[in-house]
Amino acid sequence: MPHLKEAKKKQPLWKEWDQLAQKRGVHHTIYSVNGDQYTGEWLDNKKHGKGTQKWKSNGSLYDGDWRKGVRSGFGTYSVPDGNGGYKKEYSGGWKNDMRHGYGTQFYSDNEYYEGEWYGDKRSGWGRMYYADGTIYEGEWFDDLRNGEGMLRMTNENRYEGSWRDDKKNGPGKFFYLMKGQVYEGVWVDDIAKCGEMKDFDRDTAANPTQYPIPKVTLASAESVLQEAEDQFLQDHE
Repeated sequence: MPHLKEAKKKQPLWKEWDQLAQKRGVHHTIYSVNGDQYTGEWLDNKKHGKGTQKWKSNGSLYDGDWRKGVRSGFGTYSVPDGNGGYKKEYSGGWKNDMRHGYGTQFYSDNEYYEGEWYGDKRSGWGRMYYADGTIYEGEWFDDLRNGEGMLRMTNENRYEGSWRDDKKNGPGKFFYLMKGQVYEGVWVDDIAKCGEMKDFDRDTAANPTQYPIPKVTLASAESVLQEAEDQFLQDHE
């Protein structure tokens, strides 16, 4: 008895067309309906791997890593400079289409941040260079200075201590290097509230005060000051 082969089932034509339309590997520039364009690698119809995206709405450009359709990995985001070219706005880590990891954000030609990001916000350790020449180096949380950090002024005076909600809050020291003095105490919303001012490298200061700060003759001055600071901190927790 002859053996009959089963007829191979043929897929519907629409399935064949759909498989052919799936974008995989490296493609030339793909244009979206809204005018955006992407050149790079694909996987299962999603941007995946290395690629460059240009948005029509504002002319911005992203060049870097993609994962399952969103920016993830390392990449650079640039905006038009008004002269036919581009200027970098952010270069660094990305995750789920947001700045994440270590990266540098350029706010202007002379103001930028380099450090850690989490969920599109400055969080972790970072250094901020401000337009007026001051520099902050320390901890950040939720896009604000929070934790321990140092703010250095253009005249080399500096603050070292605690920050909360982008302001000096808690124990800290302010070094008046031009005058050869240092204030050490407690701060609340950028205002020194309770502490001690004393001489610091007065002999090498550029513009020292006329007279040294006199010694405190109060018995057990340190314990009195510490008690006052502790009470002040408790009242503002």
